[in-house]
Amino acid sequence: MKFARILYNDEIYYAKYDSSSNMFELIEGDIFDFFSYTSTNVNRNEVKILPPCEPSKIVAVGLNYANHANEMGLNIPKFPALFLKPSSSVIGNMDNIIYPDMSEQVDYEAELAIVIGETASYVSESEAKKYILGYTCLNDITARDLQRLDSQWTRAKGFDTFAPIGPFIETELDPDNADIRLRLNGKVMQESNTSNFIFKTDYLVSAISQIMTLYPGDIITTGTPSGIGSMNIGDTVEVEIDGIGTLTNFVKERQK
Repeated sequence: MKFARILYNDEIYYAKYDSSSNMFELIEGDIFDFFSYTSTNVNRNEVKILPPCEPSKIVAVGLNYANHANEMGLNIPKFPALFLKPSSSVIGNMDNIIYPDMSEQVDYEAELAIVIGETASYVSESEAKKYILGYTCLNDITARDLQRLDSQWTRAKGFDTFAPIGPFIETELDPDNADIRLRLNGKVMQESNTSNFIFKTDYLVSAISQIMTLYPGDIITTGTPSGIGSMNIGDTVEVEIDGIGTLTNFVKERQK
């Protein structure tokens, strides 16, 4: 099942998406709590698709594909390498990625993102799936030149617009066996399968919940495969995960 968060007639709704008909069925209530279907259906062309959730935090996992660790010249970690991206970095499908003035190298990173469905603290790996609502696409935009300068990654990965997510939350995906790819101006630049994860999704939820409480709508983004590279102003970047859909964004200059 695909859930979305949409703007329709100047109102924000959660909705269920039917890809075969290209229609949204509006939902009354909150998909992270209690909700019901309204039987009101609207065409995709009539709505703006918003970020599918409003996370209090994005917990990001670095180096979760061995081939990406190798291309970065880094050792494969024994425990997930974690960092945070702020909620202010979130944008949705078809929104603009703003190229920051202080960077000269902004990179794409295609990732599968876990969307937490229930409050999770000290969760066992065997029970982790109970706390997951579903999965979405995320592009972990990174100012690579600033990342190289800093001892930690908050500045490089925390700019406004540096966490595109969406377009949908898919509840029935096998997260550890999904094809993932990134296209830059129509050309495939990254392509892999999440079966190549070093740390599987249930383990990540469990491990992170031992450190911090995860709340409904929070995101764990699971790392990027090899093939990272730079974007320029004017580029179009797409993250596609089979079973979820395609997240499309446009790289723009900051309006001054």
